[in-house]
Amino acid sequence: MSSFAQWQEANGRFLSGALADLRARLELLARDADAESKAAPAPAQVEGPRETSWLRRLLGAKPRATPSTPIVRALLADAQTREQPARDAVAPGAAPVAENDNPPALMLLQKILGLSDFERNVLLLCAAMEFDTRIGALCARAQREPARAFPTFALAMTLFEDPAWDALSPERPLRYWRLVEIIQPGAQPLIGSALKADERIVSYLKGANYLDDRLAPFLRRGGAIAAELPPSQQQLVAAICARLRSADAAGIPLVQLFGSDGASKLQIASHAAAELGLDLYRLDAESIPASLADQETFLRLWQRETALLRLALYVDADEVDRISAQGSQAQRLLARLDGVCFLALREPWPGAARATLSIDVAKPTPAEQKAAWRDALGAEAAEHAQRPATHFSFDVATVRGIADEALAAAKSGGGSLADALWRLSVAHARPTLDQLAQRIDVKARWDDLKLPAAEKSTLRQIVDQVEHRDVVYDDWGFRARMNRGLGVSVLFAGASGTGKTMAAEVIASELDLPLYRVDLSTVVNKYIGETEKNLRRLFDAAEDGGGILCCDECESLFLARGARANEEIARHENRQTDYLLQRLESFRGLAILTTNMKSAIDSAFLRRLRFVVNFPYPGAVERAAIWRDVFPSGVHTEALDLARLARFNLSGGSILNVALGAAFLAAGAGTPVTMPLVLEAVRGEMRKLERPINEADFRWLESVAGSP
Repeated sequence: MSSFAQWQEANGRFLSGALADLRARLELLARDADAESKAAPAPAQVEGPRETSWLRRLLGAKPRATPSTPIVRALLADAQTREQPARDAVAPGAAPVAENDNPPALMLLQKILGLSDFERNVLLLCAAMEFDTRIGALCARAQREPARAFPTFALAMTLFEDPAWDALSPERPLRYWRLVEIIQPGAQPLIGSALKADERIVSYLKGANYLDDRLAPFLRRGGAIAAELPPSQQQLVAAICARLRSADAAGIPLVQLFGSDGASKLQIASHAAAELGLDLYRLDAESIPASLADQETFLRLWQRETALLRLALYVDADEVDRISAQGSQAQRLLARLDGVCFLALREPWPGAARATLSIDVAKPTPAEQKAAWRDALGAEAAEHAQRPATHFSFDVATVRGIADEALAAAKSGGGSLADALWRLSVAHARPTLDQLAQRIDVKARWDDLKLPAAEKSTLRQIVDQVEHRDVVYDDWGFRARMNRGLGVSVLFAGASGTGKTMAAEVIASELDLPLYRVDLSTVVNKYIGETEKNLRRLFDAAEDGGGILCCDECESLFLARGARANEEIARHENRQTDYLLQRLESFRGLAILTTNMKSAIDSAFLRRLRFVVNFPYPGAVERAAIWRDVFPSGVHTEALDLARLARFNLSGGSILNVALGAAFLAAGAGTPVTMPLVLEAVRGEMRKLERPINEADFRWLESVAGSP
């Protein structure tokens, strides 16, 4: 038999004995009440007021001698004969007797929650209603009222030794810890109101120790614990445990875990709780009850559960502002919460009402992530660890999950291991980014770009820096000498239609990374702090998932300071600019910002960019090259004068619009794409752009087209 089964058996014997003694006491009181009722004089013979027995007991009067003492002895003797093992364990009012140095639940509860002997016996009386159906009838007889088939404080004060009125106080354990409920309808006196034991406590006394189901809607289990943390995070766990072990019960600090990686914060809290022998439960800050009454109930129940079950709380406030209503509710709860508690934040909350231990949590270092990939893939496939470790930033648990799935896919014939690793890594990160930005279906290739050689060379340098940053920063040691600027931030400047987005597509295609378009004008929010929150979520998701960010119209955030009209607006926008600059410098990935107004951008911003690529308006040579490749191979064209078309001063984007328009005209006419159709499409594009039109430029004779 297991030790727990042995304890349950001993606990059951203890409860049986305690209930037998309680029944004997109630039977004694009931028979005494019956005897007094039969011997009571007629009402006319009664002189003066008659004190109730509970009041005499409370005032310290000695119990009256009754003629039923032999009956009580007989009852107790009978109970002792029938339940001797349980009676030897403990009786109400007696000192606890442990079996194998493991006390029964009632005695353990008394010690943990600080109940007096009288309060312990009151709780047993209330719980006995759930354990023994005979208790209700005995309560009614003992209180001389058939309708009172329930415990009351008056009954308890008569029944047990050393009664104390302060047991009724809301500050005493019975009511403070919600161990019993007082059912007091209308104007019924408190002393005569029904008492009911809390369901959770009744189960605890029977040996069933589980989390109170009233807390279940608010809490979740802490989640799976990774087998091993990387060294940088294990050091944080050791520091937390050392600090918590050295604190006394009244000075346990609130552990603030701040940083952008929620998974790492949860893992650190889980490992720390496990090392301290605690079960971790999670509470979302948004789920904290709003009303003070509901919050007080939650607080009391949680504090009680931490005493009965060794628990720690993890409050997730990553998406909650300190000054918001939810932030105020969280701070109010945490100020009164005792025990081990972790608070997950993006940034530390100052001014906490209790002692605080602040821990800055980051993802595993790039070297640790690479080691995690190697360990997960095994020695035979370790060479595949370099590429995913370079472009993605995952916690160890995610790395192991992706590696296991990729190995299984490669083993079952689902392609090469390298392709499976890449595909699964991209798929893992895509859902979060898809919620924050628009994914671009990459189609452009190097041959599609019609740029001068210098600009194309710069674009290839960008690809090389992204592809080989892990080698330069980690293998060659540059990371140890740099505090910021480890990512690649690029500005593409040029008029609309000059190929900025196409160049971003080419880079994404070359790197085989997802490309996301971000309209910064939609990210900017007039409310203080909202823009920063939107940018933070966006950059964090892109950094984890290896995505390339293409931010259109960046001048909306980097407008030159002299161009701002209002001083108050300038201060607000300067805060946004400073945050974006800071986030760009710490961003590990590739961020491409585009603008049509380079001259309006603050020069301080330009100095912090790794590359600035100017996209010139195409000249005649570039326009001719664009016209040469603008029609797909499936389009039938006839007698197009590309040199003449190149004389129209159009950007690459406008030329594509013209080609598309001419194709639709040809499809409607049922003919190939001819020069007149292209010229008609050019005329329409010029009108759209509000360009002057010289009709002579649009005359076309078939004979001219065929002449030398």
